[in-house]
Amino acid sequence: SHKSSKREWKPLEDHSCTDVPWLLLFILFCIGMGFICGFSIATGAAARLLSGYDSYGNICGQKNVKVEGIVNSGLDLTHKKYVFFLDPCNIDIVHQKIKSIALCVSACPRKELKTLADIQKFAETNGSTLCSYELQPSEYTTDPRAAKLCPKYPVPESAPIPFFHRCAPVNISCYAKFAEALITFVSDSSVLHRLISGVMTSKEIIMGLCLLSLVLSMILMVIIRYISRVLVWILTVLVILGSLGGTGVLWWLYAKQRISTGALETQIAKDNLQALLIYAIAATVFTVILFLIMLIMRKRVALTIALFHVAGKVFIHLPLLVFQPFWTFFVLILFWTYWITVLLFLGTTGKHPVPNEEGFVEFRMAGPLKYMWWYHVVGLIWISEFILACQQMTVAGAVVTYYFTREKRNLPFTPILASVNRLVCYHLGTVAKGSFIITLVKIPRMILMYIHTQLKGKENACARCMLKACICCLWCLEKCLTYLNQNAYTATAINSTNFCTSAKDAFVILVENALRVAAINTVGDFMLFLGKVLIVCSTGLAGIMLLNYQRDYTIWVLPLIIVCLFAFLVAHCFLSIYEMVVDVLFLCFAIDTKYNDGSPGREFYMDKVLMEFVENSRKSMKEAGRGGGAEGRELKPMVGADEE
Repeated sequence: SHKSSKREWKPLEDHSCTDVPWLLLFILFCIGMGFICGFSIATGAAARLLSGYDSYGNICGQKNVKVEGIVNSGLDLTHKKYVFFLDPCNIDIVHQKIKSIALCVSACPRKELKTLADIQKFAETNGSTLCSYELQPSEYTTDPRAAKLCPKYPVPESAPIPFFHRCAPVNISCYAKFAEALITFVSDSSVLHRLISGVMTSKEIIMGLCLLSLVLSMILMVIIRYISRVLVWILTVLVILGSLGGTGVLWWLYAKQRISTGALETQIAKDNLQALLIYAIAATVFTVILFLIMLIMRKRVALTIALFHVAGKVFIHLPLLVFQPFWTFFVLILFWTYWITVLLFLGTTGKHPVPNEEGFVEFRMAGPLKYMWWYHVVGLIWISEFILACQQMTVAGAVVTYYFTREKRNLPFTPILASVNRLVCYHLGTVAKGSFIITLVKIPRMILMYIHTQLKGKENACARCMLKACICCLWCLEKCLTYLNQNAYTATAINSTNFCTSAKDAFVILVENALRVAAINTVGDFMLFLGKVLIVCSTGLAGIMLLNYQRDYTIWVLPLIIVCLFAFLVAHCFLSIYEMVVDVLFLCFAIDTKYNDGSPGREFYMDKVLMEFVENSRKSMKEAGRGGGAEGRELKPMVGADEE
């Protein structure tokens, strides 16, 4: 009866395609993304973005068509390749554009021009007219219209931005007032210059330290299996000392306050005393609960250590797993570059030049095309999540192959490539569906966050509090779904079932082992966090020692911050792979102990370290008396409880 009610897990026996409709939907969506890119290039956005255009709708560096009702449009600007803004520092943050007349010029002013006479001289010597097209260079100093049609002087020294033909001021201090965060920092530009020169002079050291953090991360991946027991003990001791210390201090303060207020019976003193008493009692209760949890969890911690040990072995058998984050990161960077390029194209798309209130030309999107933006944003989230989910599925596939191969000698030559192959041939639909579910949660959260930032000034405390609560709930939901997805991908890799079936099966297994899941996620995550801290601290320490020869301490700040951020990122990438491997191993282990009991014909697949753990828990169960107490119930799946 048991067999018919519950589908058996058949590791790696048959491969079938999963969630094909979702794959088709995803492909259609990607074709839509491609269409947006094609459309924006076809409507001339690419030429406008790269070559630049002036305020009259002319594209610089080519012949243009006349626009009705606009003066100065339809000019031949073949020789004028650069866009020059008359007042480059007048930026309108709200509409994200420079509020200034833009002209096409043949060269950017390479030195500061202080007066109209200088501008006239520049035009005569370099042949680059910086005033509007109506004025001849000879009229600059005489014509009354020059005040409006010429640049605001002094004209800052400018240089063309590479690839985008725009003249930009060399000294960026005029943009500084928009980066409010940097204001206090940049107002003294000598400090900024010293910081930048500090980064430039110590760039070899920075590169060296970044490499060091990479090497340290790789070493940590190998040795974490040996030091996991030590890390757990450190964690336990820290928690015990911290909670006892905190409680002790509170009681001591209470006693001290009580003695000192014996004479003074004021209301404030009484209130203080009462508050301290409440705090102390709360802390005591908290400590007692913490100790009880640690007592209950101490058996589960043994499993966490065993799993970490096996995860270390996995990395020795599958060394290519270590490079998994690099590929993912590389693909993500490529995709984000494409996305931003198309976003810039969309910013200058629009067939129809529209005159605005000042009589200049703007390009606007007409009709339903305005909503292409939204499609593009959804694409960013969905495809990014898809790439990350592909990494999870690849790791899961490789680890499952490792776990369920009895003879490790018979492993495929590169289990990772085999896993990628399986993913591409059979499971892309599942990954698309999983990443879509995360996208569905992410988008409302982003919309709410946007509304929240818009409400900053308008203080309606109640509304903002509700928004905060919603954002928090969505964030928690997203985290839970990500964890469930990871396990669903593992189940798909084992059984080749659809996303929903896999998620349900995995969920049942996780609920059966709820206490162990909690232990692995709390203890395991904290161990990995300690690992990250270790790497960042070591890199930072090495940085301080190497930078010590530079006595100017202000210069240290930026290189050290850069190095520590990089070290944290690297450690996070590597250790998140470790965390994935541990999660996959745990699910495999739970399935293994549920359906196999070590008897002939139903041998365990697991590693020796995990076998020892199972043997020990069986012994402790026998000692505790048959099925006595919660311990027996919790370990029930371990002892082939499903006698079919």
